[in-house]
Amino acid sequence: MSITVGAYSFEGPYTDTGHLADRSGVYAIHCHRDAGYYLIDVGESAEVKTRIDNHDRKDCWQRHCSGTLTVSVLYTPNQQQAGRMAIEQELRKQYDPPCGKR
Repeated sequence: MSITVGAYSFEGPYTDTGHLADRSGVYAIHCHRDAGYYLIDVGESAEVKTRIDNHDRKDCWQRHCSGTLTVSVLYTPNQQQAGRMAIEQELRKQYDPPCGKR
């Protein structure tokens, strides 16, 4: 299963983090409603599963989702943090998600 976010094919979307690995990547938080997925946050981490499980913006995700929260991930084994941050910023600029303004 995959979902396109910008020019990238992310794994997911998943309704829980049990499908995620603690590997480096870029994650996207979506709200699924009315047969569509709406991006509400994007970020990067060296340990995606741990980051999402302990995320400080979960309250923001809940406030901006009147449907089902989902997560998708683009694992980036060949990217350092700077490369992951570049993808995150590209997607933030393209979608302007409501959570995680930087």
